[in-house]
Amino acid sequence: MSERLVSDVLIKPDPVLELTLRPSLFSEFTGQNKVKERLEIAVQAARQREEPLDHLLLSGPPGLGKTTLANILAKAMGANVKSTSGPTIEKAGDLAGLLTNLEPGDVLFIDEIHRLQKTIEEYLYPAMEDFKLDIIIDQGPNARSVRLNLPRFTLIGATTRSGLLTSPLLSRFPIKERVDYYQAEDLQQIVLRSARLLAVTIDTAGAFEIARRSRGTPRISNNLLRRVRDYAQVRGDGTITAEVADKALALLDIDKNGLDEMDIRILETIIRKFGGGPVGIGALAVAVGEEPDTLEEVYEPYLIMEGYLNRTPQGRVATELISRKLGLQRPPDKQGRLL
Repeated sequence: MSERLVSDVLIKPDPVLELTLRPSLFSEFTGQNKVKERLEIAVQAARQREEPLDHLLLSGPPGLGKTTLANILAKAMGANVKSTSGPTIEKAGDLAGLLTNLEPGDVLFIDEIHRLQKTIEEYLYPAMEDFKLDIIIDQGPNARSVRLNLPRFTLIGATTRSGLLTSPLLSRFPIKERVDYYQAEDLQQIVLRSARLLAVTIDTAGAFEIARRSRGTPRISNNLLRRVRDYAQVRGDGTITAEVADKALALLDIDKNGLDEMDIRILETIIRKFGGGPVGIGALAVAVGEEPDTLEEVYEPYLIMEGYLNRTPQGRVATELISRKLGLQRPPDKQGRLL
């Protein structure tokens, strides 16, 4: 398996698998307990008042369940959900078409909402606050503004980069929730549930082995489960045990700390080519052959959370944990001292 394919297995979701394994009720959703409790209260209160749910922003790294939560919320409210993403809304007419086709109480889900064009974002403000849409008809001397009344709806935005949202848009979301990386015990339950849905035979130890090496991300857990299932089917009797999972994950270049080939490459590059850092994200991206945005959004958050990497004003710096867990030593400084 090529290095690129290994990375794709870990990062890119399988749409069919996602739909099959995605929970549809709060009771089926594992983890994020405080977030889930607050959202359940908001839903229950809105239903008691017979009002649409307030606009809601979900933020956090990719693969943690933001889209799943949006669909669960819509179902809990008994509402239809219409989904789109920030980059696909290219002009005001696209947004107008989405908003004017909503029914009262509908949920409009915009994924990667931080990538909305600023001109499009301006049209959202009156739509979110007053449920009205001002659009410009014609151009030049014949241009005129037309105000359209919209049904009361709920906008749910999802973003992996909440820091890129403008203050005016951010302030228009009464509810803001952040989903964070999962504990291995929660991921173990997710793996066991997914295995049942996929009719895969797995024991708890095998599920935990997959879970603890899934970078705290359910999407990766489900993708790894599918890959380990293939290994167990071809090289074993179809049952996933801890031993089978360990061999399958080793074949995928995922070590016992949950680090994949690209993680190791990033850390080795910082240590060996840049003396442990600091190194700028641009230089690091060139050195490992990956896009800066991918490093910042996909790889760095987990490495920082696990304590392998620090972000400083000067750049990325490797920590001493790398030498303890991976055996990679920072080079000595000019006085011969190990840093």
